Amino acid sequence: MKLNAVKPMIRANPLVAGAAASVMVLSLIGIGTITGWIPSAMSQKSGDVPAAGRNAGGNGQRPGPCANCGTIEFIRTVELHGESSGLGAVTGGLTGGVLGNQMGRGNGNTAMTIIGIAGGAMAGNEIEKNMKRHYAYRITVRMEDGSFRTLSQSSPPAFAVGDKVRVVDGTLAHA
Repeated sequence: MKLNAVKPMIRANPLVAGAAASVMVLSLIGIGTITGWIPSAMSQKSGDVPAAGRNAGGNGQRPGPCANCGTIEFIRTVELHGESSGLGAVTGGLTGGVLGNQMGRGNGNTAMTIIGIAGGAMAGNEIEKNMKRHYAYRITVRMEDGSFRTLSQSSPPAFAVGDKVRVVDGTLAHA
C-alpha cells in the first residue's frame, strides 16, 4: 500500500503578511510623493490680485521719483529639500532587512533580505530629506524705473501682490 505524501503548504503568518503589504504600500506612496507622481495636498494662494487694480488713484504716493521704490508683482513659494545625514538610510535599511528576512526560504530569504535593505535604505534617505525640507518665498518687485528685483526670504511675506514697497538693504519696507 502506497501512501500519498502530502506536501506541507507554506503559509506566512497573517500579521507578517499584513505588515509586509503595508510597508510596500507606504513605500510606494512615499516614493510616488517624493518623485512627484502623486500630487501634493498642500494648497497655495491662487487669488493674487493683479498689481494694476490696487492702490489706484495715487493716494499716499510720494511726488518725486524713488530709486528704491516699487510694486510687488509676484510672490512665489519655493520648496527647498533638506540634506540627509545618513541616519534615515541606516534606519530604513535595518527595517527593510528585518522585514525582508521574514519572507522566503533559502536563497529567496537572502534575496528578500538584500532587497529589503536596499529598498529601505533608499526610502529612509528620501524620507529624511522630505522631513527636513523647508520653504523660501521669492518676491519680485517692479521698480519705478521699470527694472525688476527679486528678493528671497525664509518667512512668509507681510505684503501682497500690488503693494507699494521700498527695498532697503535687501529687505522690504512699506513705501
